[in-house]
Amino acid sequence: MDPDTIARAAKLLHDHRDSIDRLDAILVFTLAERFKHTQAVGVLKAQHDLPPSDPAREEQQIARLQDLALQADLDPEFATKFLNFVIQEVIQHHKQHQT
Repeated sequence: MDPDTIARAAKLLHDHRDSIDRLDAILVFTLAERFKHTQAVGVLKAQHDLPPSDPAREEQQIARLQDLALQADLDPEFATKFLNFVIQEVIQHHKQHQT
C-alpha cells in the first residue's frame, strides 16, 4: 500500500475512535443522569411503600425501546438486553431504599 493510502486510513481510524470516545462519554453521563432520576423514584416508592419493580411499566419501556431501536437501525434484541440490565440495576437500587 502506498504511504498516502496508509495515512488516510490512519486518519479515518483516528477520527472514528475520537467519535467512539465522545459517544462513550455521552453514554456514561446519560446513564448517570438516568440513574439520578431512578434513584429519586426509588426514594418515592420507599416513602409510599410501593413495590420496587413495576412489571407493566417495564413492559412498556421494553416495547418503546424496541421501537426506538428499529428507528435507529439498532438490533432490538440488543436494546432489550441492555434495558433489562438497566432495569435490574434500578430494581436493586430501589430495594436498597426500602431497607
